[in-house]
Amino acid sequence: MGILLGLMLGLGLVLIIRSFLKPTPKATTKSGPSVRERLEDLLAQAGIEAVTPGQLLGACIGVGTFVFLVMFVISGAFPVALAFAAFAAYGPLALVRFRARSRRQELRELWPDVVDNLASSVRAGLSLAEALTQIGIRGPEALRRPFQRFAEDYRATGRFNECLDQLKRNLADPVGDRIVESLRIAREVGGSDLGRLLRTLSSFLREDVRTRAELEARQSWTVNGARLAVAAPWLVLGFMSFQREVISRYNTPLGFFVLVAGAVLCAVAYRLMLRIGRLPEEQRVLR
Repeated sequence: MGILLGLMLGLGLVLIIRSFLKPTPKATTKSGPSVRERLEDLLAQAGIEAVTPGQLLGACIGVGTFVFLVMFVISGAFPVALAFAAFAAYGPLALVRFRARSRRQELRELWPDVVDNLASSVRAGLSLAEALTQIGIRGPEALRRPFQRFAEDYRATGRFNECLDQLKRNLADPVGDRIVESLRIAREVGGSDLGRLLRTLSSFLREDVRTRAELEARQSWTVNGARLAVAAPWLVLGFMSFQREVISRYNTPLGFFVLVAGAVLCAVAYRLMLRIGRLPEEQRVLR
């Protein structure tokens, strides 16, 4: 009985103490986009519609496996074949990133014209849906397809907001996100300042294009020098692979360590050089 009373007293004291303690709110951490979402954005920015993220990763694995087998047959050195297979596996992803970067630069020069067309259509009295549809007909060639798909979706459903969301996913561009959200607000709350807002945005975009073009012209020699410095030793290693008596030295643990250390140093130096000379890129905060 004494033990039971002691346990009940202790339980009562614990409940009394807990009643005075404020519950600590759970920290809400906003996670960023997943790997699949980032790959979908990358493919959309590159203008590749027929490839899914899974197919892109499958292409990376397939190319890496093929190059590994070829280099292993040529050199007979497992570490060397593994190193070149890793570079080759990154090849499809690097190609998509290069195409996305080139297309992003192209669209950056076309967005001011798109905004001017929207402002002219709004000023002419067209509805917002009609103004966006006109971009798919008379807008820049590189941007017509997403707006044509918007027109098809709007004719099929008549749901403006959902079609705007789909347009944002097809564009996968920060400037496109801002334009879409401006049009959404204008439709929901109304107002007569939409034309002025679009003209102001157009002038800002043109100024940004001029400034970025000057900086990229000065930056190009740094980036090209970094790429050449990183690629040179691996090109020499590739030519050495045809001499089995020389390349066989990399089959030892020390040779494997040299390859790993060289790859790490090249990757760190290359990323550091790009980070030093990198221009800020707009992020999709209105996803």
